[in-house]
Amino acid sequence: MRAATIVGILLVLLGIAVLVFGGFSFTQEETVLQLGPVDVEAAERETVPLPPILGAISLVGGIVLIAMGSRKG
Repeated sequence: MRAATIVGILLVLLGIAVLVFGGFSFTQEETVLQLGPVDVEAAERETVPLPPILGAISLVGGIVLIAMGSRKG
């Protein structure tokens, strides 16, 4: 399997994930209070939205790379 085909498949999967989920989120822990041996931590959930146009561009680019990879092989 050619490198262009592999990258194309990864771009297609990334594009589908962006279109379906619309972004990703993660949890960040932060120390709020520290009194001697006692630490108080707070978990804060952050969300990073990804625009659907990014998913569409990734999807189309992946399809083009797969098509180019299949023509040369």
